Amino acid sequence: MPRHLPLRPLLLALSMIYSGHAFAGEADTAPTPETQLQTVTVTGTADQDAYTTRATKSAGKLELSLRETPQSVSVVTRAMMDDFKLDNINQVLASTTGVTVEQVETSRTYYTARGFDIINFQYDGVGMPQVFGNVQGDLDTALYERIDVVRGANGLMTSTGNPSATINFIRKRPTASTQASASVTLGSWDKRRVEGDVSTKLNESGTVAGRAVLVHDESNSYIDRYAPTKNVAYAVIDAHLSKDTLLTIGHTYEANRIDGPMWGALPLYYTDGTPTNYPVGTSTSADWSEWNTTTNSSFAELSHNLGQGWTAQGTLTYITFKSDSNLEYVYGTPVKGTGGGLYSYPSQYLADQKQKLADLSVDGKFNLGGRTHDISFGYSYSNSTLKDVSNYGQGIGTELPGQTAFDGSYPKPTFDASVDGSSYEDTRNTVFLAARFNLADAWKLLGGVNHTRARSSGNSYGTSKYRSASKSTPYVGVVYDIDRTWSAYASHTEIFNPQSEIDASGAPLAPVEGKTTEAGVKAAFFDNRLNASGAIFKNKQENTAEQAGMIGAKAYYRGVNAQSEGFELELAGELARGWQASAGFTRVTSLEGDNGQAVRTFVPRTTARLNTTYQVPGLPALKVGGTLAWQSETSIDQVPGVRTVQSSYATLGLMARYQIDKHLALSVNLNNVNDKKHLTSLYWTQAYYAAPRNGSATLSWSY
Repeated sequence: MPRHLPLRPLLLALSMIYSGHAFAGEADTAPTPETQLQTVTVTGTADQDAYTTRATKSAGKLELSLRETPQSVSVVTRAMMDDFKLDNINQVLASTTGVTVEQVETSRTYYTARGFDIINFQYDGVGMPQVFGNVQGDLDTALYERIDVVRGANGLMTSTGNPSATINFIRKRPTASTQASASVTLGSWDKRRVEGDVSTKLNESGTVAGRAVLVHDESNSYIDRYAPTKNVAYAVIDAHLSKDTLLTIGHTYEANRIDGPMWGALPLYYTDGTPTNYPVGTSTSADWSEWNTTTNSSFAELSHNLGQGWTAQGTLTYITFKSDSNLEYVYGTPVKGTGGGLYSYPSQYLADQKQKLADLSVDGKFNLGGRTHDISFGYSYSNSTLKDVSNYGQGIGTELPGQTAFDGSYPKPTFDASVDGSSYEDTRNTVFLAARFNLADAWKLLGGVNHTRARSSGNSYGTSKYRSASKSTPYVGVVYDIDRTWSAYASHTEIFNPQSEIDASGAPLAPVEGKTTEAGVKAAFFDNRLNASGAIFKNKQENTAEQAGMIGAKAYYRGVNAQSEGFELELAGELARGWQASAGFTRVTSLEGDNGQAVRTFVPRTTARLNTTYQVPGLPALKVGGTLAWQSETSIDQVPGVRTVQSSYATLGLMARYQIDKHLALSVNLNNVNDKKHLTSLYWTQAYYAAPRNGSATLSWSY
């Protein structure tokens, strides 16, 4: 390490407490190495305290303002994450327009938008397909400058997946000047969280800069026996190899250590058909239950200015995910009053996932018909492997008398009753071309095509995972500038996803195909500091596998179709000086199958989100705010004649932050202030309860 590196702020930030505030860079000035570094790292960000962004590449590779983007895009900025202590991805997406968080267990989560599962995730625009299903663990948000959510299919950025949404995590990058922050949070159920974030140049000329983020988070819980611990470390370096070439390398380590996790959740009805109603903290975990996950992610990014408005960028990413757990699953239907009717299913689960990703893109401008147009083309590759083993415990099927299913007393067995598992591989190759044509002063046409070949091989728990498919998916969008503030748009995009389920003849089903058509209006006020949008949409997903029967001991499937229609309204940014807000309303007017029947009834048909803060004029050191989340009724059919219903509900949150001096601030956050008891999800036939009223206090320091 060079001796001139300013160690005092670095050590102070990593030993103290962290506020989580992002440090936006400054606009272009003179072409010195220091200024070049700062400009590269902050392209597309908004003001430090804003609830919106000035531009994004999340919807089509080309950097466009939200008003110029012919698709619905929500942005959760660093400021909003800090204000409401949105420390993990579940909290962020639960605050986002049109997205629902289906937390089926304490350590596994699904996400939906417009009625369909979200399985497309990106980091800085580079896709990381969730080919193995749901998200495991507690993904921390301290590493990110903002999180973009593009709703609907996203055929240019991710040609495989569902017509739901794409989530793009925008990582924090180094700043040229030394900046640091730290914080400590104390909260309900013995919550303790410490964060540190420091960024500084690493040589005198400023051509090399680094940034580091550290997080330690641990607590008990309102859930019996549940106690999660999380450690996160992130380091990234920007190095200008020349005035036109920037190399970025980074690594993320994230470890979740969880005592008392639930595998599965709570039974929701008794043998007489009436609904269960347990205390909020009830759990089916055993005293010995544990679920540990470790993720390591390394990336290298090389960006080069080719001149005359052309740039090239290549990114390599390598991710490993390891999971080991000892778990107790409880199944059956409880007997009302006397208890019993529930049975034990212990298992030890070990998993090892690896992903290798590569992405190369070239962006530039060209002249045609006397006008300047934008173009982007490139190639991406992903290879994902999974090896997992389930060691089943002795005593499967043991009845749990009385209330012993919920007291954690089931003894830890030996895990040698039987063994099963998976070993399979998924590979995807994609080429894409996108262009934005400046047809006239008021008309812009965004079009492109994405061709992907996807192939999987291997087996999972005795079932073949072979699948192979290729498809070209189109994207077309048009934007009309009504005036300098308002625009109207329409777009159509497609998506597909190979599947390995077999039909009655033993042949794999054809790929799932998804389509999104939407139209709407957008507005940008106050120099893009406030963005508004309204959209109507129609999504269709064709040929999704549904079990149709059994041949011997093996299931066979058929392809079914579903479509959703609805509309969305969103407003995000600065409403007035010192007043920030992010508000959205989504109404899915229909979510139906081929014959018109309602499908996926666990998805709320209507959701509303509001997050707002206000800097008190008479006391500028004080910021106050609130958050409101509401969703309509959901349900799931259990057995014939038994339906579980979660009625509509709203939860309220409050915050206050006082800036003690230039460097020190104290904030308080309250969640579920109205103490609404509700289930986290009806995605499965089991569920558990969300957290009751809780709060936290954070002391933060910045330099």
